[in-house]
Amino acid sequence: MMGMHIHNQNATILHLLGLNHERLTLKVQGRQFHLTDAHSEIVKGILV
Repeated sequence: MMGMHIHNQNATILHLLGLNHERLTLKVQGRQFHLTDAHSEIVKGILV
């Protein structure tokens, strides 16, 4: 997975685990943050 952004890598790993990266959030100081960046996407080219 070299050459890809870490947010896309995390989104792809979460997808392989059966989790929706867009719905996972973390509450920090009263604000909701996405575990992956809002612009991250699954890298389908590496999926078998």
